[in-house]
Amino acid sequence: MIRLNRLTDYAIVVLGQLAQLREPSESSGAKAGDPIGSRTAAQLAQDTGVPLPTVSKVLKMLAHGKIIASQRGVAGGYTLSRDPRAITVADIITAMEGPIALTACVDGAVGSCDVEALCAMRGNWDKVNRAIRAALSAVTLQEMLSTPSAFEMFPPLAARRDDVRAQ
Repeated sequence: MIRLNRLTDYAIVVLGQLAQLREPSESSGAKAGDPIGSRTAAQLAQDTGVPLPTVSKVLKMLAHGKIIASQRGVAGGYTLSRDPRAITVADIITAMEGPIALTACVDGAVGSCDVEALCAMRGNWDKVNRAIRAALSAVTLQEMLSTPSAFEMFPPLAARRDDVRAQ
């Protein structure tokens, strides 16, 4: 099973809070996507319910991955480094977990497997890895904030029946 680690899941939650700061209010005079404010680690922990030490660790990793920017001082805190529409799920996973790779032998890695010279699958995982990376790159943080409609992945029942009848 392919599963993201818990810190990556928390990162999406924390980034969601930071993305909401970019939504302008009537009185702010800011355009959509403009940074409006920042949050401290303590504020983000309170807003998300994620423990402060965990939020701090997530923020450090996201800052190192250049997903967020930090500002020290009295008015300091964290903000997104880019518009939420420009931050992909692949960017977030890479910042939190490193390169997206299903196996140790993807993307031309050499010497990472004991049976590399005998493996019939050698190099074939690259196609799968590229497909997964492309799918994750196609989803943005902004899209992750949207509430999905119920069963939006499935065509309407009538359309499915028509497809079955056509066969």
